[in-house]
Amino acid sequence: MSKLHSASRRRALAMMGSAAGIAVTGITGLASGAAAAQVATTAPLHKRPIPRSGERLPVVGLGTYRTFAIGPTQAAREPIREVLRRFVDLGGTVIDSSPMYGHAESVVGELATELGIGDRLFHATKVWTRGKASGIAQMEASFERMRVGKMDLMQIHNLLDLETHYTTLKAWKAEGRIRYIGITHYQAGAHETLERLVRSRDFDFVQVNYSIAEREAENRLLPLAREHGVAVLVNRPFAQAGLFARVRGVDLPGWAGDFDCRSWGQFFLKYILAHPAVTSVIPATSNPVHLEDNMGAGTGGLPDEATRRKMVEFVANL
Repeated sequence: MSKLHSASRRRALAMMGSAAGIAVTGITGLASGAAAAQVATTAPLHKRPIPRSGERLPVVGLGTYRTFAIGPTQAAREPIREVLRRFVDLGGTVIDSSPMYGHAESVVGELATELGIGDRLFHATKVWTRGKASGIAQMEASFERMRVGKMDLMQIHNLLDLETHYTTLKAWKAEGRIRYIGITHYQAGAHETLERLVRSRDFDFVQVNYSIAEREAENRLLPLAREHGVAVLVNRPFAQAGLFARVRGVDLPGWAGDFDCRSWGQFFLKYILAHPAVTSVIPATSNPVHLEDNMGAGTGGLPDEATRRKMVEFVANL
């Protein structure tokens, strides 16, 4: 997480009360103190099915870009260990990583083993290289680093050498080495290609950039994914922290409480989750308080379509 993101979000969360109060998310009305903390630990996360299988996933997952790319010292890893522990305690399962995120895959595997929660996670990672042999070697290393015998989701990152890796992944899925196959991109310029692949191939997942500030996926990609039974993971939900900078010093509108929204982070995440094509959103954080706030977006109410338009207008006018 960048310093700007962290500082901006701290200011936004400060408006919502104490750390215990921040932990309370997704409930009707207000709560604080011990009562709030109790609600945070008991409010269930919404789940949505993977269309190809019907398996249900929590709607808020955890990304690892930058935040899990840390060294081996106890001091460096303690905040991430707490993030991962609280993530699972609050009902999270989907954790998304990549071999190009520095040490992130290894940190996931090592901390999950230390915490004894590896079997409670839905492990997702990516292949991002050229050539069959290179792809196999990279994916084998990901299995080892994340300490899994079977990968839940392997994704072809940024569509690099798509046909080569697609052939390998189809074979690995048939053999039971992986459970689901996906494609990813983080730029709207790739949406047309993603749309074509959603129409023509049998991918289980598509991972795409989508936020209240980057809404291009709403035009065709998300409706197509829903139509063709492809699960959607959402990256860049805060537009790379740009949204928090945008709302710095701005009060959350009172009508946000109508859909159980208690912070700007939840405002942005609930906008995404209100789209019926979205399976899970994967914000990254190294801050346990931010983690709890993010998880709260997956509980309680969600905005209807008229309210979503109101949210877009409100942010656009800032």
